[in-house]
Amino acid sequence: MQPINKILMNELTTALPGRREKRKQEIRERIEDAAYLLFKQQGIDEISIEQICVQADVARRTFYGHYPNKQALLASLSYNRVWRTADELIHDIMENHDTAWNRVSAMIDYMETNVSGYQDVDRALMRVSPASFEDMSHLLDISNSLQGHLVRFFQIGKDNGDTTGEHSAELLAEMVMGTLNTMLSTWAGDPEYPLISKLEEARNLFKSVVCTT
Repeated sequence: MQPINKILMNELTTALPGRREKRKQEIRERIEDAAYLLFKQQGIDEISIEQICVQADVARRTFYGHYPNKQALLASLSYNRVWRTADELIHDIMENHDTAWNRVSAMIDYMETNVSGYQDVDRALMRVSPASFEDMSHLLDISNSLQGHLVRFFQIGKDNGDTTGEHSAELLAEMVMGTLNTMLSTWAGDPEYPLISKLEEARNLFKSVVCTT
């Protein structure tokens, strides 16, 4: 039997990494919340790392312990505020919609609802260069997951007879994802781009191509 002090030390050693990670995540969230607020108020280019540190109440060395530079912070904000919810959306759609077309239509509904609440800072975060991301695997995982789920949507639809057999599930997925990505990218760079009406056009196009009737 192990001495009680050794058991307690083992438990403490096991718990410490979890606590450290939680603390680290809390600090990152505080920095990103502060940065987002300042960017929204004054614009991304106008805000310095020093101002972000003051707003977040952290030392500069703490900032640099989490982000090597401002661009890395922007990349993290872009991922956390714009892209990370995409995978959660797919799981929700799979659970609550029964046909391929209903699932694609639900994706468009979600996009329209989200972008209606986006501000200039959100569009700016969407324009952050993928090269700025320290770990591209996050974005690749999201992209591959979305593409894979779309293929699954359409393959299930083919099996159930509600999706056209004229085109492969892979081609249908590429059409939908490519079209929506192009529209979002265009709107991110041009706030005058009529994204909602374009999404409705895309909805009608997808329906005419995807559905069997």
